[in-house]
Amino acid sequence: MQALKIITYILVLIGALNWGLVGLFELDLVALLFGDMTILSRIVYSLVGISAIIYFFLSYREVFNRD
Repeated sequence: MQALKIITYILVLIGALNWGLVGLFELDLVALLFGDMTILSRIVYSLVGISAIIYFFLSYREVFNRD
């Protein structure tokens, strides 16, 4: 479970940094590295989104299930 939390945290961090770059500099780093809406960039975007959902539930469970 700890490995899943670390992986999702890293992917969410990548997504947050990418959105920060988009907002501040109009630079989409994922599109720059992998192409605009290529299969690879869509996979990266999907993994970041799924990771955000997983990380939310892991964090929610951790906060509300304390003994």
